[in-house]
Amino acid sequence: MDDTDSLRGGCTTEVLFRLIQQLPTDVNVGQARLVRLWPFAQRRTRGNAAVAVELKTDDESALLQFLEGYWNDFILPLRGDVQASQHSDREQFPSDPGMVWFSKVKSNELFYRNGLRQEIGEKDLPEATKSWGGHGKIGATLAVHWPAKTSTFEAIAWRMQENTGPRKLDEKAIAIVDQMKETFLCRDGRLGASMLAPRGSSPVLFGVRTWTKQSAEEALQILIDATNTEPVAGSIVFETNHATNDHLDESLELQIEAIEIFKGGHALLHSTTERFLAFKESGQIASICQELRVGDVVECKGLRAPDGSIHIEFLQISHLVSNRKRPLCPTCNKSMSSMGRNQGLRCKKCGFKSEDVWDESPRSLPMNQWFQPPPPSRRHLAKPLDEQPERQNNL
Repeated sequence: MDDTDSLRGGCTTEVLFRLIQQLPTDVNVGQARLVRLWPFAQRRTRGNAAVAVELKTDDESALLQFLEGYWNDFILPLRGDVQASQHSDREQFPSDPGMVWFSKVKSNELFYRNGLRQEIGEKDLPEATKSWGGHGKIGATLAVHWPAKTSTFEAIAWRMQENTGPRKLDEKAIAIVDQMKETFLCRDGRLGASMLAPRGSSPVLFGVRTWTKQSAEEALQILIDATNTEPVAGSIVFETNHATNDHLDESLELQIEAIEIFKGGHALLHSTTERFLAFKESGQIASICQELRVGDVVECKGLRAPDGSIHIEFLQISHLVSNRKRPLCPTCNKSMSSMGRNQGLRCKKCGFKSEDVWDESPRSLPMNQWFQPPPPSRRHLAKPLDEQPERQNNL
């Protein structure tokens, strides 16, 4: 299912959790999925994620009858919500929940990859055994057809409905989870702040990202059992496409032809064929881009936006042009200047002349080293550079 929330609140993961709680007792619940999709989709939801779950039953018709009733009673009423948000000025659309059921599924890698890189319409969807609703069917179908060739896990716990206000998580438990070998993106290293709890009115209490399902289950239990963590309504360990780089193609090398630096710190790099955009929120990437010069060569990975530019998510410098300046006059120690093309140099103060030469020195920017935005500014799909180094061969 997908598209059950708005920018101000709600969470599709919780909608799935509530549905699973109400399933008939003869239905066995398999692995739940949380799949992030194209971030530039016109009608993307707040977290740009769809959910799915495998259900096993000997009576499919009875299960479909249950889903029909649950849809009408609990999911369809979520339709039509339009709410403004102080965190986004993008155009808002009414929530338009969608749910799909496939009796049999053959994963479709091309369909999934398209869902990460371009706009998908309802006309592009493979036909479901049964479907409900509107626009949300797009994300829902993509979540079902995700091939999951590479995956990570996220343990999500939800708040009790009566709990509002600041979330309460045990600080000692957070520290333990942060130090676990298989967890990642638990803390913003620059600020020391925990990244487990969402902001705003989401019903989610916390989410822990891990490389393995077992570690997700362990971290989940550590946090739930901790003395100073508020009671939870329930939890699920989702298999996800977080930190897989599934949305990215091979890196592109560009020789810089021009650089534009905008107010606020954004930088736009031009090559002969492409435009690469570094937002100020990308931190060190934006800072490095502001120091680049025409002739430098960099390697970038990023997602192509609707305007054709590539938003930089990974950057490394392959070649830097040298610092060049005219030599000093050996007589009076003043800078010399050119007398014209192929006419040599002359000191304006004393008149000393010499052949046309430059003094060159290397620049100090870091070479052949990948950079990515700080944790809060990364896409969910971006693979961390500073975690699990043995996994970085496929960057």
